[in-house]
Amino acid sequence: MSELVLTEVREGIATLTLNRPQQLNALSVAMMEQWCAAVLRVVADAAVQVIVIRGAGEHFMAGGDIRDFQARLGLEPLARLRAFQAMIDQKVNPAVLALRETHQPVVCAVQGACAGLGMSLMLGADLVLAAENAYFSTAYASIGLSPDGGGTWFLPRIVGTRKAAELMLLAERISATQALELGLVNRLVPPDRLEEETARLASRLQAGPRHAYGEIKRLLNRAGTADLAGQLQAEAESFARCSATNDFAEGVEAFLAKRKPAFRGA
Repeated sequence: MSELVLTEVREGIATLTLNRPQQLNALSVAMMEQWCAAVLRVVADAAVQVIVIRGAGEHFMAGGDIRDFQARLGLEPLARLRAFQAMIDQKVNPAVLALRETHQPVVCAVQGACAGLGMSLMLGADLVLAAENAYFSTAYASIGLSPDGGGTWFLPRIVGTRKAAELMLLAERISATQALELGLVNRLVPPDRLEEETARLASRLQAGPRHAYGEIKRLLNRAGTADLAGQLQAEAESFARCSATNDFAEGVEAFLAKRKPAFRGA
C-alpha cells in the first residue's frame, strides 16, 4: 500500500502530510486507516512537542473520497449504515480525540480546498495558518450528509450556533478572508510563504513551555461545559502544577534578567 499519510519528525516537530494530491487529498478508507495510525503514533511519541498537519500539492483536503462512498451504495440501507458508522467510529474519531486531548500544540497549514472532513480536521487544530488562496466549505449537506470529525462540536464554539447552522445547512464556499473574519483561521499568508511561516510558528511552539501548553489545552477543552466555579478550581490546580515545573522557574528568572527563556519541557 502506498504512503497516503507521510510522517516526518525533526527537532521535536512531527509533520503529518496528507498524500493524495491528485485527488485533492480526499480521504479514502485506506487513507483514514493510515491517518489514524499516524496520529496515534505521534501523540504517543515523547520526543514530539508540536504536530503540524498539511496537505501535499496545492490543496489541504477536499473531504471524504466520494468514489469510496459510491462503492458502498450497493449495500442495503442497514448494512450501509453499519459500514459507515464503523468507519467513523474506528478510523476517524480516535484520531480526532487524540489530537484534541494531546498536550502537543497542533498546527494546521491550509492551502487550496479545505472541505468536509478536511474542514472538521482544520477546526480541531489549535492554530491554523491559511494561504490566501484557501477556500472552505462544510460540504456535507450538498451530498445529503451531516458532519463528522467533530465539526458540529468545534464550529459552534468558534462562530456561534447561528453562523454554524448557516455554514452547515447551506454548505456554501467561503474565502480565506471570510474564514479569517469568522475566526476559523488565525493568520493568512501568501501561498508561497505558507511552508516557511508554518515552520516558523512550529519552531516557536517547540521552544515553548511544554507542560504549560498541555494545561492550557486541557482548560480550553473543558471551558465550554464547565461552570465558573469549576473552571476557577481547574485553573488553580493547573496553575499550581505549572508552578512546580522547571520551566516556570526558568520563565521567572529569564523575565527578571531580561533575556529569552530557554524552556526544556516537563
